[in-house]
Amino acid sequence: MGIIECKEICKNFGEKVALDHVSVEVPKGQIFGLLGPNGAGKTTLIRIINRITIPNGGEVLFDGRPITQRDVEKIGYLPEERGLYRKMEVGDQAMYLAQLKGMSAAEARAALKEWFVRFGIQDWWKKKVEELSKGMAQKVQFITTVVHKPSLMILDEPFSGFDPVNAELIRKEILRLKDEGATIILSTHNMESVEELCDSIALINKSRLVITGGVDEIRRQHGNNNIELVYTGDRAVESQADCFTVLSDVDNAGRHTAVLGLASGVTANAALSALLGEGLAINSFKELLPRMNDIFIKLVTEEA
Repeated sequence: MGIIECKEICKNFGEKVALDHVSVEVPKGQIFGLLGPNGAGKTTLIRIINRITIPNGGEVLFDGRPITQRDVEKIGYLPEERGLYRKMEVGDQAMYLAQLKGMSAAEARAALKEWFVRFGIQDWWKKKVEELSKGMAQKVQFITTVVHKPSLMILDEPFSGFDPVNAELIRKEILRLKDEGATIILSTHNMESVEELCDSIALINKSRLVITGGVDEIRRQHGNNNIELVYTGDRAVESQADCFTVLSDVDNAGRHTAVLGLASGVTANAALSALLGEGLAINSFKELLPRMNDIFIKLVTEEA
């Protein structure tokens, strides 16, 4: 059972169909990628989960029962449209948002101080929000999203506007939060982040669900059943009609890099066993899987 189950969600804005019978299940303890081009319906679905918007049809379950406003207190939401009260002091702003999520003043202050030190912004507690750089402000918003230790976190483009150093900091924190038991919905256009962070994904395009499942599973489904083999020796590997075909083999002073196309129904393990039987000195052996970026473009283009 997922922490969130969206069942046949429909949403119209006048004649505009934003979501058309979309069903998505977010497994507990995973990082779940919510993907799609601009205008696909991702933000509308996120707002429905947060009860900001009410669907025209379907239902959202939280821990197996219809979601309520009390459940929203267990959700941390970082919207793509950032916004802090510019004239407030940073510490006061963070305290205010933490207490809105049910933390006492003492709990909020202790947790926020710890987060500010971790992010290296402890000296900014008394500064005005308007004095912060964009990156600094986004750090504050990330902290206020997760400080109350929500069981579900929804992060919409969390790396937007960060330099590589701070983007890596946020990535590490997301993985740490997952390790501590949080479930995270990550909405992003960065397919590298999807491959690095996400356990499973759902792709929405033109208001409809296109595909959902585990990242590795989806990459295998859209692969060509090819293997990259790196081996050393004077003898080149040869095709075995019932097992694999050698598609290419580059010899660099006795170190070969070959691409093998597996025959229908042949597993990677079976091919490896056949190669070991030939007595090759194998350095590495791996499946060649398509990148999520290529799969995204392929599926969205097919839909178009």
